[in-house]
Amino acid sequence: MSSPRLILASASPRRRELIARLGVTPDAVAPADIDETPHKAELPRDYARRMAREKAEAAASDEGFVLAGDTVVAAGRRILPKAEDEATARRCLELLSGRRHRVLSAIALRASDGTMRERSSETVVLFKRLSAEEIDAYLASGEWDGKAGGYAIQGIAEGLISRIQGSHSGVVGLPLYETRALLKAAGFDIA
Repeated sequence: MSSPRLILASASPRRRELIARLGVTPDAVAPADIDETPHKAELPRDYARRMAREKAEAAASDEGFVLAGDTVVAAGRRILPKAEDEATARRCLELLSGRRHRVLSAIALRASDGTMRERSSETVVLFKRLSAEEIDAYLASGEWDGKAGGYAIQGIAEGLISRIQGSHSGVVGLPLYETRALLKAAGFDIA
């Protein structure tokens, strides 16, 4: 039995690499261009879920399923931004230094008939207390650029993380356990 057609609503190379670990190659990539501004007082989990749904809707197709995801780094009720400049990355790292934070990763799978399946994961991450030199060295790497919360767990930042409880792949950008469950439920041929 062959799998249905799958469109990945993300330009992220990390999401393509992660979904390939499930033995799945999207038939097309259609990044969703949506407003990603959080609503006033929107909680991080609600925001991640809304973003995944809206991305799936924005990339909707009559020709198959659309898989979309969103990953949010949250310190308490605060949604941390994607670090687009070094100053933002520094503020994020200083905030996360020596404390626990949550990474919420939501996925949505939209069928061509408009039905939506959703799953999410929550991972607790603990950074060691970062020295000024460690923050400076990490910023010099450039690895933070465009990353939620100012870090990429799949790179050198992993050496600064003392504990993780939950989905490593969810922190990278696509929780594989939840993604596999959604795709299998939709009829995709996954071992």
